[in-house]
Amino acid sequence: MAAAAAMPAAAREFGDSLRYRAEIGGTFSAGEHTPFWMVNDQYGFSGLKKNNAWIRGGIFHDLDKEKRFSWGAGVDLGVALNFQRVFIPQQIYAEVKYRCLNAMIGQKEMPSDIIDTDLSSGDLTNSSNARPIPQLRIGIFDYADFWGCKGWFAVKGYIGYGMFTDNAWIKKWARPETEYTLSTLYCTRAIYFRGGDARQFPLTGEFGMRMDSQFGGTYYSAEDADGNRRVEKRPTNLKAWFKGLVPMGGDETTVAGEQLNVQGNFLGNWSFALAWQDPKGWSVKAYYQHFFEDHSQMTFDYAWIDGLWGVHGKLPKNPFLSEAVVEFFYSKDQSGPGYYDHDDKIDHQVSGRDNYYNHYLYNGWCNYGYGIGNPFIISPIYNSDHIFEFYNNRVEAWNIGLKGEPSPQVDWKLRIGVIRSWGSHDYPAVKILNDFSLLAKVNYHPRRLKGWEGSLSIGWDQGSLIGNSFGVGITIAKVGFIKF
Repeated sequence: MAAAAAMPAAAREFGDSLRYRAEIGGTFSAGEHTPFWMVNDQYGFSGLKKNNAWIRGGIFHDLDKEKRFSWGAGVDLGVALNFQRVFIPQQIYAEVKYRCLNAMIGQKEMPSDIIDTDLSSGDLTNSSNARPIPQLRIGIFDYADFWGCKGWFAVKGYIGYGMFTDNAWIKKWARPETEYTLSTLYCTRAIYFRGGDARQFPLTGEFGMRMDSQFGGTYYSAEDADGNRRVEKRPTNLKAWFKGLVPMGGDETTVAGEQLNVQGNFLGNWSFALAWQDPKGWSVKAYYQHFFEDHSQMTFDYAWIDGLWGVHGKLPKNPFLSEAVVEFFYSKDQSGPGYYDHDDKIDHQVSGRDNYYNHYLYNGWCNYGYGIGNPFIISPIYNSDHIFEFYNNRVEAWNIGLKGEPSPQVDWKLRIGVIRSWGSHDYPAVKILNDFSLLAKVNYHPRRLKGWEGSLSIGWDQGSLIGNSFGVGITIAKVGFIKF
């Protein structure tokens, strides 16, 4: 249940109104755990443990993109059984827009910057897999036309700072032999360009870069024989905040690895897309995302082998199929298996073993144990040893997603994921691990019960990567608007 970035068309019937949603649901599973697609791509509002249930309610004032000035806010809270915690403040935020400029403070479920469908497996840097990170973000959130280009060239981008708030969960989940970092600071920044105007010609293109980072925080080592942990505070001064934005080496206040490379954990992706929006009502969009860690693969020093390739199609109105997505994800290269940092004896550096989503100082690219990037790199929440490690980040995977709307009262969604994992460079798999995951979901919006909706979903996992599971999910919700 995401808060919309702008006012839905239906809301305009009620003017400047409040939108609400109340929901009760549960999943009932057999096997290893809750099936893959019932856990992942839910903005972290899900439970890996079998047989979970929740009550959730939210109220929102949505931005109106058509107005010069508009404001938005939202509160979205949940209470759950067999999730990471009982009380879940999923979204609490306020935002404002003036012309093309935006600002948002709080934690809000936000869609990916270029991959704009819920059928996708997810953005490589920041997908819908983990809970939103509280932050202050400013910028141009939606494409704004360049002056004098008559709509043929547009730009969007943003900068944001925030902090991870999963301290209590980490201390509860981590075992004595697990090292971790608390109160980690966060920085995000991105810029994207669009060429073409679908209102004048069907073909448009997009490209851009996003980079996120973790810095600051307090590091806790594994417990010693006496049950004590070594505590090291990372720099959080103004210089550290600047280096959280611009990748730079550390100084004498940081560990040797940060002095040789960059201070903090940096990762990001380049994105490219071409779209054709036909006047007859159909569209197709092809996209590619290339992932990078630190400086490795940010430029063309190494071959761009790893990435996410996808095609997203929308069909004209029909009772059978409305949207389809096919994606291929590959992350086996990681700049190669070798790595060497220059020293006084050999002044030569060799990049490799990028070890996607992992980091030697921080908890890896996860929030509450859920990977913030693409879920095909299996999250640490699955680790029975409770170690913050993405053990399976060298994978090949396919994602197929289909949606349809047979009638105004019924719509459906089908998702299929196939993963083959070679483990990681640090923890290679003895034999190739595999997973097949399926989700079939039907939503019902009865005409006679206005505002009420229900859903029934079936999930299935089969394979050696995350185990075999089968589950059924049921949700009942009430949605509507409150007039001022």
